[in-house]
Amino acid sequence: MNSPFQFIFRCHWFLLLIGTLYWPDSLQPLFKHVEQGSEIREKIICFLRDKVFPLKAELLKPQAEMERFITDLIKKSVQDVTGSEFELFMGFLRSLSIFGDSAPRESFQELIEIIQAQADLNSQFNVSDIDHIERWISCMYMALPIFMRGASASKFLNYFVKQIVPAFEKIPEEKKLDLLKTIASSSPYAAAQDSRQLLPSVVQLLKKYMPGKKVEDINHNYVECLLYTFHHLAHKTPNTTNSLCGYKIVTGQPSDRLGEDFSEHYKDFTERLTGTEETVRAASKRLTQGMADFNKAISSAKTDEEKTKIKGDQQTSTRTMRSYNNILAMTQSLHSKSPLFIGDKKITLSWMEQPNKAAATKAGGKRSQPSTNGNDPANKKGRGGMQNQLVNRAFEGLSHVGRGSGRGRGRGGRGRGRGWSGYH
Repeated sequence: MNSPFQFIFRCHWFLLLIGTLYWPDSLQPLFKHVEQGSEIREKIICFLRDKVFPLKAELLKPQAEMERFITDLIKKSVQDVTGSEFELFMGFLRSLSIFGDSAPRESFQELIEIIQAQADLNSQFNVSDIDHIERWISCMYMALPIFMRGASASKFLNYFVKQIVPAFEKIPEEKKLDLLKTIASSSPYAAAQDSRQLLPSVVQLLKKYMPGKKVEDINHNYVECLLYTFHHLAHKTPNTTNSLCGYKIVTGQPSDRLGEDFSEHYKDFTERLTGTEETVRAASKRLTQGMADFNKAISSAKTDEEKTKIKGDQQTSTRTMRSYNNILAMTQSLHSKSPLFIGDKKITLSWMEQPNKAAATKAGGKRSQPSTNGNDPANKKGRGGMQNQLVNRAFEGLSHVGRGSGRGRGRGGRGRGRGWSGYH
């Protein structure tokens, strides 16, 4: 026998199918359960994920009007959700045509504002609130594709400068790198004004993690992130580096400050560059010698577990070598008094997929199966066949809706910041 919950789903879903005059009236109460925290909210979210979202092409008609309608419902519902739930709703919004490639810049900014609200950028940063740190990092990663389309990264970057940098030393080590990775990844999309505000903080952190002389080792991941960020920000506003690093870059603007003596800054910065380069070259040499032994170790390994561990160590060493190479490539030009900053895709960060691998995937990889969006040939049938097919898809497996309702709930419970760990 079907439970009352399943009966509710059947009733609402039937209303979705009988015509465009009625299905919006059915969606609204469903989202109300999500927004208000009903006891069946998890089952409803599963229902939306499995039964409603895949049929958007058939259901959202007229398209622009109905996409706006469901967008407004989702914006109200995501005010209090877990990380995986927020990812689900944002993924659906990004699939709508009103937020597609041809959408105006204002549409992308609307998406960013939804993410900004979830990141809680109006709150005071609390270094002991790990959930907030994880949520901020996750939201930054989620925002990156939208920054690429022209949405402003200003609020995120300003929050980093004003709230996070002053407390950076107190942040747990495992979160520092994640924070620096998000800033590095977003730096190509920073506006000139934001770059000017962020550069002093980046230089401050660079001086902390770049030694003034050769040392045994450095935190190469931090340095790689910071140098990459430095280049992309400085490319937008090069003369800002005159007072920070002692460069002599002429733009004809008063902000060049060419009449002031910043020679000590230049000496200090270039000494740190040299110390970093010497340290990285020595570490790179040691790593190269060690990497030569990996193939022998794999051949002599007696168990699959041993082979797996050795291969994992080999991959880690390969990424480390990429990081070393990136650091040396980025420090080289910075010794000049008028350096050229990298502002293109010349450098691929070590933890990102390397270009040649991506090209090989596109050229020779198997074609992935398209997601169910209602545009496949099987759906382009007559009206009667369409309705029958929709009904079948609506009720198929309905008894399973809600099973595993804890999936995506993170570390338990709904609420601000809950369930964000590991999301990114």
